[in-house]
Amino acid sequence: MSAPFVKRNHSRYADHLLREAHGLEALRRAASGTGIDVPEVIHVDQEAMTISFIRSARCSTQQWTRLGHGLALIHAQTQPRFGFDEDNFIGLNPQPNGFSDSWGSFFLQQRLRFQVELIADPQRRNRYFQRLQQKTARLRDFLDSELKFASFVHGDLWSGNVLCGQDGRVWLIDPAPYFGDPDVDLAMTEMFGGFPTPFYMAYRAQRPESSTYSLKRRIYNLYHYLNHLNLFGDAYLDGCEAGFAALEQI
Repeated sequence: MSAPFVKRNHSRYADHLLREAHGLEALRRAASGTGIDVPEVIHVDQEAMTISFIRSARCSTQQWTRLGHGLALIHAQTQPRFGFDEDNFIGLNPQPNGFSDSWGSFFLQQRLRFQVELIADPQRRNRYFQRLQQKTARLRDFLDSELKFASFVHGDLWSGNVLCGQDGRVWLIDPAPYFGDPDVDLAMTEMFGGFPTPFYMAYRAQRPESSTYSLKRRIYNLYHYLNHLNLFGDAYLDGCEAGFAALEQI
């Protein structure tokens, strides 16, 4: 048996790993019975988190299919309110949560506006803030009209957070979970080039694509581009501009 994996806290937030462990346990519960595995948290404190070790390999077609099928089952778990029972993190930045009866208000306030407020350049911050202000009502109404129930979402679903085991199992790691629009997960899978086709075929067999997904994808990924801009700099500025351009189409 392999030794467990130890993850150290390299962030400036003492509770970073504690919140991550809470998210992993929430994801484990949501993934139960879906064919997707989530590492068990063996121990966690402010300094380090110990989880079960995954002996990974290149993902097979069958594993991508299993991931798509399982993710659709996770997204089928719904509740009336949007948000999460505690704040967590998206990468190394805080991700505020709480609960809201309005998906549009939640995404605007707790996702887009929060990231805009983190922008260091005051001119850019003010310009983006004004662009959000101009679209506040229309964005809220558009998103609320698209979604009546909140689904459990991974929240940070890019390829680096998918691991395929040598034993054929498929794992999700490093979640930033909350209850929201399941399309936020699908959108992020496309942010860096997309997952293989079998994943989308398996997912869409259970949850067909909405007529507005193409527009929502760019709006939802604006959150992640803003986060990457705040963490890593201007290499992600074009993605931010594309996201704000999508807002103009509402």
